[in-house]
Amino acid sequence: MVATTEELCSLARAVGREAIEASCLVPPGRDAEDFQPRPRELAALRSAQVLVRVGVDYDLWLDKPLAEMGEPRVQRGGAGYVDASTYVALLDVRAGGIGADAGHAHGRGNPHYWLDPANAEFITASILEAFARVDPANARRYEDNRAAFLGTLQAKMREWTRLLAHPPPLVAYHETWSYFARRFRLHIVGLVEMRPGVPPSASHLAQLSGQARAAGVRAVIREPFEPERDAAFIARASGARVVVLASSVGAVPEATDYISLIDYDVRALSGGPR
Repeated sequence: MVATTEELCSLARAVGREAIEASCLVPPGRDAEDFQPRPRELAALRSAQVLVRVGVDYDLWLDKPLAEMGEPRVQRGGAGYVDASTYVALLDVRAGGIGADAGHAHGRGNPHYWLDPANAEFITASILEAFARVDPANARRYEDNRAAFLGTLQAKMREWTRLLAHPPPLVAYHETWSYFARRFRLHIVGLVEMRPGVPPSASHLAQLSGQARAAGVRAVIREPFEPERDAAFIARASGARVVVLASSVGAVPEATDYISLIDYDVRALSGGPR
């Protein structure tokens, strides 16, 4: 099977385990929204029995090569096609969207839904259904694997909730953290970006710095590939610290799979192991 992102690949491995071979199209640590695949990165699609994608306009770059390839099994509606957002209640759904000339297209909803670990239950349900369709002989095996994974996840959820029981107000760089914030009741005062994918103006940074000071912001969060300068400016102006979080598996060395990804982010925000 092939997934567009490492986090979806990790969740597919949790369901398939040794019964599948899994690969990812977007290399670890890359911004999947701005990704432009090369032919060698798409080669795995030709032999894939299952394709798992983020959807919600997040990996639109996949549509053209899929159409050109013409393999019905992994086309929309095919037995091996999985839009992992299918059962997820999306946030920030708006009419229209932002075009390619003015940032990322988030019109169909915020696409970073995997960062709410509770949504892993819905994502793995979609993956399980596809695995059972293309490999019915192993369907029970996939069900058992998923149940074991969800048991581990539920135990970690209790730990993560305890670690983030009293979080300070935050500023974030991009609209990445809406689902994570809702799950753990984080208060995001504002965003460094003016719109998704659009760098901030000087006046926006000045206004956000004032808001951050007034709200008592203690952390400005950014991802490894996002510019450090603007986050550092807000942090200095408000007396906060910059915290580097990861939204994808492999973005930081500690995030080797889905559970360790969420674990890294929780511990980074909470100030370390407790």
